[in-house]
Amino acid sequence: AVQLAESGGGSVQTGGSLKLSCAASGSTFSSYFMAWFRQAPGKEREGVASILSDGTTTYAESVKGRFTISKDNDKNTLYLQMNSLTPEDPAMSSCAADYYMDFVPHPLDVSEYPSWGPGTQVPVSS
Repeated sequence: AVQLAESGGGSVQTGGSLKLSCAASGSTFSSYFMAWFRQAPGKEREGVASILSDGTTTYAESVKGRFTISKDNDKNTLYLQMNSLTPEDPAMSSCAADYYMDFVPHPLDVSEYPSWGPGTQVPVSS
């Protein structure tokens, strides 16, 4: 499994921005497919954004136009730039990854990812 560790979480006011980082282990980082998920209390995790090894990205409708996923292969790090945050944005954010696959049918589905970071909190106040 890929080892993952999120950082960059913290409290934000409505309309604010924050950039999360996810450091990953391994010598084949460039071939990983990765994603950010978030979770509200009492609800299941939901996919936020994903990025494939070729750079193809997918965004959930709820964050489209506000969030940007990116990665730095030289630093083995995944990023999520979050803008225009609101209290409706679930506070718990986690990164996930898996090794290369020829085809990723559901890049925003939790079932695609066997490796998860411990998560980081992004509480948004009114």
